[in-house]
Amino acid sequence: MKKILLLLLSVISVSLFSCKEKSKGELVVYGSCGDLHLAAVCQQFEKLTGIKTIYYRFSSGEVLSKIASEYGVPSADVWFGGTTDPYNEAAFRGLLQSYEAKNAVHLIGPQFKDADNQWYGIYRGVLGFFWNTEELEKYNLPAPRDWDDLLNPQYKGLISFANPKTAGTGKLIVNTLVQIKGEEEAMNYFAELDKNVCKYTKSGSSPSKLVPTGEIVIGIGFLHNVVHQIVDNGFTNIGMTSPASGTAYEIGATAIFKGCKNLENAQEFIEFALSPDCGNIAQDYGSYQFLVIDNAKPVQAAVDAGLDKISTIDYDFEDATVNGPKYYDEFFKAVTVDERFEK
Repeated sequence: MKKILLLLLSVISVSLFSCKEKSKGELVVYGSCGDLHLAAVCQQFEKLTGIKTIYYRFSSGEVLSKIASEYGVPSADVWFGGTTDPYNEAAFRGLLQSYEAKNAVHLIGPQFKDADNQWYGIYRGVLGFFWNTEELEKYNLPAPRDWDDLLNPQYKGLISFANPKTAGTGKLIVNTLVQIKGEEEAMNYFAELDKNVCKYTKSGSSPSKLVPTGEIVIGIGFLHNVVHQIVDNGFTNIGMTSPASGTAYEIGATAIFKGCKNLENAQEFIEFALSPDCGNIAQDYGSYQFLVIDNAKPVQAAVDAGLDKISTIDYDFEDATVNGPKYYDEFFKAVTVDERFEK
């Protein structure tokens, strides 16, 4: 009987050891891209690697605030999606982990990665205007074609864009106008534009969802989100354009949080994020940004919409990193902070 018990214990021990060897642990992802895109990416990663992947969707500004408050002990392992201005702030504050990714050789240009390998680009999106064509016709108003057009007093209460405190899109809008107009003139511009704004949304993608339903009339944001509303949701009442005097682009990024619990799994996720296994599924889930790796398939809906023909300014990422927080403070002094700002 004793020999049988010892044999059983041996078998159980081997089985437990085997299970432990097969388990690859888990990964916690904070995502700042679209909900469907985020879910598909995380499910694909779990399927390919066997790593249990838990994910939460937050705007990029929310992620930055959350990780900063947890300095040194982050509640997630990696960040996926969202504009690089918050990523650069996080890197500047020592919140991101440097990692030399092998798949970075497939990036289409040096601008699509941090110089110290603290973040990597995964997509590129263009900033522009969009509007509800039916509502503009009802008000007998022209569509805006440039930044200064948005100051038209007839647009009072019709415009919306993202809160720079909560969304990377809002930060990019502030930095873009500073770089186009200069710091002082940009703040004067925002003070005037504020008179026409009905809502500063928590998320950068919200205006694109509110324009086709008529909840707002004119939005400022990324044009690939408008393509999603047209292609996937069937809205035909949306017009869009890039500003005639110039616009900027986002680099959607991914990064590892410094001090994360699952570093090896996080590194494996970065390699995955820079591969066609990840990039090619974006457009299947309503994300039509241009991919920035050379071995991914073209984003046909974005090409069909003419987004590849839009030229952008030479956006100064370094200035946005170093001086962005000062510009955001000035922005909030220039505008009237009230219930229009979603938190």
